[in-house]
Amino acid sequence: MKNDFWLNLPTKDLPRARKFFTDLGFEMNQVPGNPTHMVSMVLGEKKIIVNIFEEALFREFIGGHKVTDARESNEVLFSLGADSPQEVDQWMDKAVKAGATVYGKPGYKDGWMYGAGFVDPDGHRWNLLFMDMSKFPNR
Repeated sequence: MKNDFWLNLPTKDLPRARKFFTDLGFEMNQVPGNPTHMVSMVLGEKKIIVNIFEEALFREFIGGHKVTDARESNEVLFSLGADSPQEVDQWMDKAVKAGATVYGKPGYKDGWMYGAGFVDPDGHRWNLLFMDMSKFPNR
């Protein structure tokens, strides 16, 4: 567990969050005891863990501090790398079908990046990005 890295998020509706991320096809993290108080996912080749906890439990973890309503403000943007523009489009299709709201339609930026963005049911923003490094501008 040394040097492992976890991101923890709150949710107002754990079953909805579980269904949303399962519908997106995220790899679920096998947590001992099959807990009912969280959804745990593994993201990317570096195996970053994202845990989603019921809001009341999340509030305990942060010492009773107020939980930000991510539908009104954001502290973080989650970015997921894609291998092609088509993969970005596929992720977006899955996200919309699972109940996401689009905040950034798929498209190119600066001639070498192709991306899109969606908002999950709890208001957390996710960015999908393909970077064609062969077209990266020399500076």
